[in-house]
Amino acid sequence: MDNAVKAGIFGVCIGDALGVPVEFKKREDLKKAPVTKMLEYMSWNQPKGTWSDDSSLTLCLADELTKGYDLEKIGQSFVKWNKYGHWTAHGKLFDIGGTTRHSIARLIKGESAKFSGNIFEEDNGNGSLMRILPLAFYLKDEEDIEKLYRTVKEVSSITHGHFRSVFACFIYVIFAVELIKGKDKTEAYSYIRETALEFAQNQGFNPNEIILFERILKNDISIYSEDEIKSSGYVLHTLEASLWCFLNSESYAEAVLKAVNLGEDTDTTGAITGGLAGIYYGFENIPEEWVAELVRKEDIENVCIKLENKLMK
Repeated sequence: MDNAVKAGIFGVCIGDALGVPVEFKKREDLKKAPVTKMLEYMSWNQPKGTWSDDSSLTLCLADELTKGYDLEKIGQSFVKWNKYGHWTAHGKLFDIGGTTRHSIARLIKGESAKFSGNIFEEDNGNGSLMRILPLAFYLKDEEDIEKLYRTVKEVSSITHGHFRSVFACFIYVIFAVELIKGKDKTEAYSYIRETALEFAQNQGFNPNEIILFERILKNDISIYSEDEIKSSGYVLHTLEASLWCFLNSESYAEAVLKAVNLGEDTDTTGAITGGLAGIYYGFENIPEEWVAELVRKEDIENVCIKLENKLMK
């Protein structure tokens, strides 16, 4: 996959930027006035092409991976984002989830990134899923699935340490890895269903948790109707919605617009869908106009080049 890093990371940032102006809007309102292009102001009063915490934390992770894998340094880059606006679109942060905020507060007090994440059932927002994509590039050649899972768990758990968030990230990362390898999306989806279920059984994970993933792993999420797909900030809703949008579209633009127009957590559904669609369809399939409108595109491109050079040899 040529330029998979650039395609995936720009895919995240553009999906995010498309969703920022309409975050919290209801699906029925977006049906009447759907998003078809980059908008500005509205929900967050931000200029056109502005991305949010989803992209910021994705870029923090990508940037750290250009230097190698160091969990504490990844955690510290999240602190720099929170305190100093590191990797924000305009030098200051305008959006942060509660679980992420609490976890970063622990890092600021000196807690290790191994133990900073929230671990309770109510801490299953989509805040680690939205930033996990760069790990797919780092782990693409990892043959040991236990080691792959452990790494995903560590990086998710900087903020989101509950099994449900971790397992959602694991499903997303192994799906992205298959796409990076050039697999067809339906083939990649079949592979992850089989692999994730088998891994869960072998590891003896809590069956009550695994049941929650049945719509993705036992059934086929793509055949559900739009009414059955929720787009809140809950990690399972976001994973289902993103896979549904990706599997039910034929281009990058179609996938991310479908995601954003589901309403509610529009930027994150857009970002997570956009990561997969970017890798799958390639950078050249992302509309040029959207790339041109993206804030800090040169900085994003530079980090993509460094990561590509480091990991994709």
